[in-house]
Amino acid sequence: MQIEERSEGNVKVLDVTGKITQGDALFRDKIHSMINQGHKKILVNMSGVTYVDSAGLGELVGAYTTVKRAGGSLKLHSVTSKINELLTITKLLTVFETFDKETDAVKSFN
Repeated sequence: MQIEERSEGNVKVLDVTGKITQGDALFRDKIHSMINQGHKKILVNMSGVTYVDSAGLGELVGAYTTVKRAGGSLKLHSVTSKINELLTITKLLTVFETFDKETDAVKSFN
């Protein structure tokens, strides 16, 4: 997995590419680093994510919880149909706010 960080106004966007799976602490570490730097509006671009396993779902939920506890919000955009189906089956679509377009997602933080 690779993560590129950028800003869109006061929102931090994480462009994630590759697989979100067990044993890869990169995502968790990135979220904790952002919270420690005071960033509380985090948008995860899922367009480059090719695979998420059950542990990867755990990483996403853990990130969501970490950001929420810090008083912020974490949202997803450009979720692939395969991952959207996984989020639907696991009922995690009721937890995560998802958007098709990045511009809509960024506006939703304001």
